[in-house]
Amino acid sequence: MADTVGDFILARLHEWGVRRIYGFPGDGIGGLVAALGRDDRIDFVQTRHEEEAAFMACAHAKWTGEVGVCLATSGPGAIHLLNGLYDAKLDHQPVLAIVGQQARAAIGGNYQQEVDLQTLFKDVARDYVQTCMAPAQARHLIDRGMRIAMSKRTVTTLIFPNDVQEEKAVEKPPHAHGTVHSGIGFSAPRVVPEQADLTRAAEVLNAGKKVAILAGAGALGAAQELTEVADLLGAGVAKALLGKAVLPDDLPFVTGQIGLLGTEPSDWMMRHCDTFLMIGSRFPYSEFLPKEGKARAVQIDLDPAMESIRYPMEVNLVGDAAATLRALVPHLKAREDTSWRDDIEARVTKWWEGAEARTMKEADPVNPELLFWEASSRLPDNAIISADSGSSANWFARAIKIRSGMKASLSGTLATMCPGVPYSTAAKFCYPDRVAVGFVGDGAMQMLGLNALITVAKFWKEWSDPRLVIAVLNNNDLNQVTWELRAMSSSPDVPKTQDVPRFDYAGYAESLGLMGLRVERPEDVGPAWDQAFAADRPVVIDAHVDPDVPTLPPHITLSQAKSYAKALTKGDPDEVGILWQTFKRLTA
Repeated sequence: MADTVGDFILARLHEWGVRRIYGFPGDGIGGLVAALGRDDRIDFVQTRHEEEAAFMACAHAKWTGEVGVCLATSGPGAIHLLNGLYDAKLDHQPVLAIVGQQARAAIGGNYQQEVDLQTLFKDVARDYVQTCMAPAQARHLIDRGMRIAMSKRTVTTLIFPNDVQEEKAVEKPPHAHGTVHSGIGFSAPRVVPEQADLTRAAEVLNAGKKVAILAGAGALGAAQELTEVADLLGAGVAKALLGKAVLPDDLPFVTGQIGLLGTEPSDWMMRHCDTFLMIGSRFPYSEFLPKEGKARAVQIDLDPAMESIRYPMEVNLVGDAAATLRALVPHLKAREDTSWRDDIEARVTKWWEGAEARTMKEADPVNPELLFWEASSRLPDNAIISADSGSSANWFARAIKIRSGMKASLSGTLATMCPGVPYSTAAKFCYPDRVAVGFVGDGAMQMLGLNALITVAKFWKEWSDPRLVIAVLNNNDLNQVTWELRAMSSSPDVPKTQDVPRFDYAGYAESLGLMGLRVERPEDVGPAWDQAFAADRPVVIDAHVDPDVPTLPPHITLSQAKSYAKALTKGDPDEVGILWQTFKRLTA
């Protein structure tokens, strides 16, 4: 029996399968904090900041498919959750946020820390945000908050005034008018298109001679079906960034990432295909898709609202990726002409050879791509890989070869800074026996990552395999924005906005009882990864990398070239190094 509403909330969450909550305490959730002290069935992961808690809840959902749950106090604590919750919302991850509020009698009285939380969360949790005004509400609020998060793969928010949390629990609302009697449980439906639509889609795909496939996060878990369809159609498969782990990169027809961070084979395939199949992706950049009218197209997506908004599709199939592909296979005809696939595979081979050559190019002091390349072949089986936003995402996209069984993610749609360390830390709570690796720029590391390492230091001894490696791209520059200034704004580097203070990341890690490794020479990169993966504790690799190594897109447009040239003519402080590094990469 639950004594208080706080006790009941935890008990009901446990019945829903919740075993872990990420958060930070405060008096606005005093009743829930006290209940956590009485209930050992749910672990509480105390983060250093509520933003970290929300990122970890989002990552929990990404890594496990379960609802991630985060907890914060009223007012300021609730506000801190927003960035991580938007990360979950935009990447369609099920997350439940539970926040406190001032006592009911104080609401509307301009009370200390009183914030209109219904309005605050109205956008990020638009599908369900509710305030518990009576103990009898708690049951159906939790049930609906969990079920809606699961069914719509979105963020929901429950607000509990602090006095309600401490009232006597009402486990069964009275059987009376005006009460709600909810239950536990959700089973995801198996959604498959109608046979007529599958037939129409097959007619389009069978007619194509040059089929290109783009797979996103919605295709995770459909590797076998996706491979079979690609083989039947003689197609190549490009991957959106959130779909990096959809297929392993050792398959010869997998062209790698698409877009500004993408590969040349993906770019070439999209520009030359006559048929386009998009699966489980909402990739937003139309300039990297086939030109309108150049390719017939089919899309598979579970959300009908997301059909045909990136490219005018001839056939829109609403359904689960794996189930829809399985249903589509009997309608497809195997290709006899393999010339298109042969061209793709040749370009993929050439791309990886070029990528290796580029990573070996000399830099001052270390080529950033080398850090990723040397990690890639050393990654343990079933590693879980995260990248922060910024230039670390560029090299992650291009130089990390995913193998079967690995997981990989980042902030895809929001593309916010700071999730790198929280994502990796959450991976260790979800899978304490697997190795987690995070790549983080020095800007994001100083913004939140340093604090998040304290969370790692607090909990790492509880993990069955203590290995968690955070690789910091230490270049004293907000590098992605610097390159965006050059490529898109015709502006040279602006040191007063772009320079990042120098910091000893390895020394800081050591001060926390973790291992810190400094990498200041190219020949030290591989051995550092070997040492990190053999360590008996979490490791921070402090890699001093060259900020002048350009992250060139797979296809440089005239406007980008003009902007780049104009920026250098205006007197970029790093002009000589930039020109030399650009020349070396273009001639690789």
